[in-house]
Amino acid sequence: MSKTWRPATQLVHGGTLRSQYGETSEAIYLTQGFVYDSAEAAEARFKGETEGYIYARYGSPTNDMFEKRMCAMEGAEEARATASGMAAVAAAILCQVKAGDHIVAARALFGSCRWVVETLAPKYGIECTLVDGRHLENWEKAIRPNTKVFFLESPTNPTLEVVDIAGVAKLANQIGAKVVVDNVFATPIFQKPLELGAHIVVYSATKHIDGQGRSLGGVILSDKEWVTEHLQDYYRHTGPAMSPFTSWTLLKGLETLPLRVKQQTENASKIADFLAEQKQVAKVIYPGRKDHPQADIVARQMKGGSTLVAIELKGGKEAAFALQNALEIVKISNNLGDAKSLITHPATTTHKNLTDEARAELGISPGTVRLSAGIEDTDDLIEDFAQALSKIKA
Repeated sequence: MSKTWRPATQLVHGGTLRSQYGETSEAIYLTQGFVYDSAEAAEARFKGETEGYIYARYGSPTNDMFEKRMCAMEGAEEARATASGMAAVAAAILCQVKAGDHIVAARALFGSCRWVVETLAPKYGIECTLVDGRHLENWEKAIRPNTKVFFLESPTNPTLEVVDIAGVAKLANQIGAKVVVDNVFATPIFQKPLELGAHIVVYSATKHIDGQGRSLGGVILSDKEWVTEHLQDYYRHTGPAMSPFTSWTLLKGLETLPLRVKQQTENASKIADFLAEQKQVAKVIYPGRKDHPQADIVARQMKGGSTLVAIELKGGKEAAFALQNALEIVKISNNLGDAKSLITHPATTTHKNLTDEARAELGISPGTVRLSAGIEDTDDLIEDFAQALSKIKA
């Protein structure tokens, strides 16, 4: 594979393996096991003296192609595909901590991510401190002698806060900790956490990478040393492996990722600008706008805006529900990154398990909705919002 290939080419050709039949599209290897030429060959394979596949839970040719293509895009040395985004998050964090260790995490996290660090990890004696991740001094103040992992999303779910990844990485390096970044909202098109100093990147491949509502998946990316020392055994023995059929589906999704993200981002930007001028709207948060609270960090670490828009309506939950119910093109769903435009009410869906106080801390009000822009015609989407807003009292 050429190292000079640009992203769009990497996402079509990166990591491709072809059988003796020379197929155009990647092959799906739906086998759970592999055979060996001899007992000696099997022994050598298990000892790691020869390369090759052992068991589909450890890896397969189709998964290998997906992992290599993601590495080419992300600039990582190694990757492991997982059955879901949350499998990737849980594995990336838990594989490198033990009882007595300490995790520092940004408080603005997807509900399940927050559950892993705030509820699950402490059950095994792993301490966790949640901080307002927007300010570096909060990360620094939270450091303890036993701090091993920093975990964050940027932009965050659902209010699109941005964290200074390079700044957090610098603090982590000073104490020998690792930074895990959930990069799903930015996509690998717009943000490269490893280039900013992060050590591990995770994705819910369910989102933009598939992007067409077909499959669940996740991926963990890092350097070869970290994967070998921390992730490898955890991955093999706990079994979060991705199905080869899912890997094949995601390989197809990667081919069109730049095209979809470009259109989704253009739609999101124009919708954000439209909504910011509407009397029913109290606030719009979008990383591509100059009025974003961390616009300076956005400009420094992101190459584009986002496919997501956070919207706060003046009429609270009643207005938020009325808007969702009146939309015709935009569908109500808690998913994101899809080719179809989707909208959700975080307070009653993705973040419903948080207390009222915790949601208020994150800026999630009863009137907050999160839009995931699709690839539909921009004018049709704006007209859809216009007609829906006209049915809401200002």
